[in-house]
Amino acid sequence: MLAVRAEGSNRISKRSRGAIAHLITHISLIVLGLSFLFPFVWMLSTALKPEAQIFVWPPEWIPDRYLWSNFPEALTFVPFGKYVTNTLTICIWAMAGTCASSALVAYGFARIQWPGRNALFIVMLSTMMLPSQVTMIPIFVLFKKIGWVGTFKPLIIPAFFGGAFFIFLLRQFFLTIPHELSEAAKIDGCSEFRTFWQIILPLAKPALATVALFTFINNWNDFMGPLIYLSDETKFTVSLGLQQFIGQYGTRWGMLMAASTVATLPIIVLFFFAQRTFIQGISTTGIKG
Repeated sequence: MLAVRAEGSNRISKRSRGAIAHLITHISLIVLGLSFLFPFVWMLSTALKPEAQIFVWPPEWIPDRYLWSNFPEALTFVPFGKYVTNTLTICIWAMAGTCASSALVAYGFARIQWPGRNALFIVMLSTMMLPSQVTMIPIFVLFKKIGWVGTFKPLIIPAFFGGAFFIFLLRQFFLTIPHELSEAAKIDGCSEFRTFWQIILPLAKPALATVALFTFINNWNDFMGPLIYLSDETKFTVSLGLQQFIGQYGTRWGMLMAASTVATLPIIVLFFFAQRTFIQGISTTGIKG
């Protein structure tokens, strides 16, 4: 009888310890999440403050009066709508090119046997260690000679040649798909491309969504690429548009933060709707090496 009671008390103590650990984990995640939310809240607060309240010390989170006029003034100070359209054009084409090219190359590395496959895969991964600053000038000279400087082409066309990180990500996902599916497709008379298009790609939607989301964020936030290749203000992107709020003799901080808040919203909305697919794609990648 005493042994049964002791066993029951041990179970209860284990459950209580598990519940406490679960609670501590959630509290830690909430605190960490709030720390990541801090910059956005501060940016929104600054966007609603009068200019005189932005640099007061100690900092004030809540404005004395909400200056909502910063938002319409910021969006009319520069042709913000045009910049958003330009950025979306680059992002959509870059997403399409990256997903298509990276998926094809990753399929070749993961599902097709050919001589030198592993060695070439290592060479491809080694390109990730090459800083972009090393290739910046040679690539600019190349695009200058073929007349692409001043257009969107240098920001879009390279995406159609794949990216080492995305190829690696998709390859790892493709390795988790059973080879029996490809073998069954071949028995039914499917070509390699048809197997890739009709069987592998539909199963790889989480990984493709992850690649698309990363590509969109990278191109939406890209400042260096548009700064190097775009000189016509009608072709500026959002990141270059935000730079125009910083003048030689001063910065319009209220309008800059208002425009930055608007520029951040598409990323937040996109991740909010795609977070389940995104997390699934990340968590199921790399299970099999």
